[in-house]
Amino acid sequence: MSERGSTGQHPPKTLVIIPAYNEEDSIAHVIGRIRSAVPFADIAVINDGSTDRTAAIAKACGVIVLNMPHNVGIGAGMQTGFIFAERHGYEIAVQNDGDGQHSPEEIPLLIAELQADRADLVIGSRYIEDRGYVTPLARRVGIVILAKIISRILKQRVTDPTSGFRASNRRTILLSARFYPFDYPEPEAVVLMHRAGLRVREIPVTMNPRYGGISSITPIRSAYYMIKVILAILIGLLRPAPRLDSE
Repeated sequence: MSERGSTGQHPPKTLVIIPAYNEEDSIAHVIGRIRSAVPFADIAVINDGSTDRTAAIAKACGVIVLNMPHNVGIGAGMQTGFIFAERHGYEIAVQNDGDGQHSPEEIPLLIAELQADRADLVIGSRYIEDRGYVTPLARRVGIVILAKIISRILKQRVTDPTSGFRASNRRTILLSARFYPFDYPEPEAVVLMHRAGLRVREIPVTMNPRYGGISSITPIRSAYYMIKVILAILIGLLRPAPRLDSE
């Protein structure tokens, strides 16, 4: 591509992956903001079996649309995005949810951490700094417990393991294309990458209210999710660590 970064060098070949299920109210808005924030990046919407106009709107916006055969969940959807990124030679893959809560203007901050070689996976955390985002109490308690467990495993502070706003370099893309967890992808992936010898780092980001649609997360679902993800992580520790073979 012809655009260059502030250093005069070509920006890295970047794919922004948007997992989307019934996000017709927000998907065009999200795509527009991403294009403004990172005009050098390609955008792939993973249409996860939506029953509304999500896919049609994304296609009309001129982005890559990968249609799942039915609602397979965010883990399988993201792995599809990573497989696409691997096969097409992308150096960086960014996950940006389709509900408008993430700030695409902060994507360059995630990419900068990767380019500075400070991490292989950079996570945008809502909790390093107080930027006014309020998490429902039941969910926040679960995240705190989960973060403490993962911090012990990684032997470093982790504040927001459930964040869906993150950036991966080529090594993480390759590993994610092969081993990405399906059930509880964000927190499990943090542990998976660490066990594979990859470096994980958090930076503070701003979280916004949903642009459209209604969250399906209730207090009961939050508690159920946290219990199951903790069990999944602990069981996963009993398995051999994944290995990334050289290309």
